[in-house]
Amino acid sequence: MGTKKRNFILIYFSILAMIAAGSTTACGQAALLLEEPYGFFGLLNPTGHNAIYFANICAETPTRLRRCQPGELGSVISRYGGVDGLDWLAIPLIPYLYSVEKAEEVPHRVNRADVRALREAYREIHFAPLGMSDRAGNLLRDGWDQLVGVSYERRIFAFRFDTTREQDDALIARLNDSRNVTHFHLLYSNCSDYARTILEFYFPGGFHRSILSDAGITTPKQLTYKLVRWSRKHPEAKLDVFEIPQVPGYRRLSRRNKNLVESFTTTPYAIPMTLVNPYLAACVFVDYLARGRVNLIPRNPRKLAPMELAVLTVPAVRNENAADAALQARSAAPSNPVADPATQEAESGLKEGLEKHEQ
Repeated sequence: MGTKKRNFILIYFSILAMIAAGSTTACGQAALLLEEPYGFFGLLNPTGHNAIYFANICAETPTRLRRCQPGELGSVISRYGGVDGLDWLAIPLIPYLYSVEKAEEVPHRVNRADVRALREAYREIHFAPLGMSDRAGNLLRDGWDQLVGVSYERRIFAFRFDTTREQDDALIARLNDSRNVTHFHLLYSNCSDYARTILEFYFPGGFHRSILSDAGITTPKQLTYKLVRWSRKHPEAKLDVFEIPQVPGYRRLSRRNKNLVESFTTTPYAIPMTLVNPYLAACVFVDYLARGRVNLIPRNPRKLAPMELAVLTVPAVRNENAADAALQARSAAPSNPVADPATQEAESGLKEGLEKHEQ
């Protein structure tokens, strides 16, 4: 083989390698977090909570964002009511879930004293120097303690999808440059509404407010359903579902998420509503039969232990198992995708649930 031809082949494959590397680094990951309801308030309002996780967006402070550095796991952004008058806050992933800095520090089981100590230790290091309020949350308002250690309270499902670095950078600029003043309203400007506006920012036209469903109120289950339906029309988003288990010991297991119509139909609220206005009760029941019974959680979703959360930071690859994804995230080296029957079964279960709902 001649020298010119050999050089041409080397240049050709080098260009292909650079293109492949560029396409990989230009890709980011995010996940809509569907967090289950818990406690007495979760009994009264079994809708749960929404937040959004970003693998490439990190929290310089809870109100200032930047692009993540290599080795960082990203952050969770969400709207809360009553936390220092702020509209949104960003918390690194591990502290958001477990109130600790490193995955290896996460306890296997906790009690009430453990959770209180872990949260207070994190607050003193990270929140107190910023002058954030030390007022804890209660039944009527959110507090700083609801920003960390979420997995001690409830189970979370992460609906991961692909983004681009350009989209992430645009969101960083938008949130850093805008006024962070609370707009929280439980009915029409809640945590799901904020997550919906972010999804609409990334994917315009796909996540507008629903007028008929849930009386115009955005609920976590409704928003997640929108994302799942949107992903079916846009397979390039590579939607995947993971379960982040609740750490046992602090609370009873959290309950499954319900939308508004489902909440009224399957709880004691149905009795007084039927007595006061049977026609309204009938309409709610019909809406429940038509749209309220969809199951968004696939069979046997992959469970992520604290040491496996790096799976959320790597590009979604079909038929890739959790161990391979975690290895890829740690080593930043190409891994061989391995067929995972559990993943195929989970995707099949999600598809079957949606198809059954839409029939």
